[in-house]
This record gives sequence, C-alpha cells and structure tokens, in this order.
Amino acid sequence: MTEHARTDRGLDRLVNFSDATVAIAITLLILPLVDIASDLRDGEGAGDLLRAHWPALLEFLITFWLISRFWILHHQVFEHVRSYNARVMQLNFVWLISIVFLPFAANLLNSGENDDRVAHALYLGSMVVTSLALTGIELVLRRNPELLATPLGDSARGLIAAGLLSLALVLSVVFPSIGLLWALLLVLQGTVARLLRRV
Repeated sequence: MTEHARTDRGLDRLVNFSDATVAIAITLLILPLVDIASDLRDGEGAGDLLRAHWPALLEFLITFWLISRFWILHHQVFEHVRSYNARVMQLNFVWLISIVFLPFAANLLNSGENDDRVAHALYLGSMVVTSLALTGIELVLRRNPELLATPLGDSARGLIAAGLLSLALVLSVVFPSIGLLWALLLVLQGTVARLLRRV
C-alpha cells in the first residue's frame, strides 16, 4: 500500500475540520437552555426561571469551560505540528467524537436525576477519552519527530488531566450527589504538574 502525501493543505484541513467540529459541539450546549427559555410562563420572570433551572445553567457553563479547555490544549499541540500520519488522524477522530458526545452527555445530566450514576459516568468518561486521545496524539508525534516543526512542551499534562478526570469519574459514581462538579478537579492540573516537577 502506498503512503498518501501529507501536505500543508492537508494539515490545514485536519485542523480546520477539528476547529469547526468543536465550534458546533460548543454551540449545541446552548440548545437545552433555549428550550428552557421558551417555557417561560405568564407571570413568571427570568429570575424565577433561572432559580428553577440553575443546574442546567451550571452544566452549560462547566461544559463550555471544559470544551474550551480541551480545544486550547489541542491547539497548543497542533501549533508544533508540520505534518501528520494515519495514526494522528485516527486519534484526532477519537478526540473529536468524545468532544461531540459531550453536549449529549451534558443534556443527559440535565434531563435525568441528580444521582444518575450512568449519566455522570458517560459525561466524565467521555472527557477521560478526550484527554487520553490527545495524549496519544502527543505520543505519536514524539515518536515521529519528523512530524513536528518545533518540540512539544510538557508531556505530563495530558496524563495528569486524564488521571484527574478518571478520579472525578470514580468519585462521581461513588458520590453522585456532587455531580459534574467533580470535573472541576481539572483546575488542579497545573498544581499537580508543579508538584511532579519538584519530585
């Protein structure tokens, strides 16, 4: 089997497709809130609606933040890339499917019971896949330095993110009443990275 040519245009298309997919996924997050806003009853103010549906708003804000964080990390990795191979493309699609799944998983949380362990597992599990897919991309790039224009930075951040999200996944199943707030463990990524560097 002959190897397909890898061109600058091909890399641009890969990155642009990824960016567009993330943009669509992050936009889909607002749709449940649009539906909630359309249910405003006569005599009910926006404050009443927000008080009644604050968990949905919180899920939107946290998931928006998480997807934007994943996109930033993806962007930072691909800033170093000058070419790609089939494995990078395959792992990128795994990364994309986990991103596209997040609005559905967030909506499950919004629609179901607060202690729905399966919904929490799907939500946080998809983010574990996101982190591991990007870590896999970095690993492939490190093993194929000819694909890089400049060296990649810290190699531990993806594994730290995956570890923190895996911990959040376990905690959300054991203590589902905390819900998706366990995902905020991700804010400790920098602290954990600094501690590991000291060790």
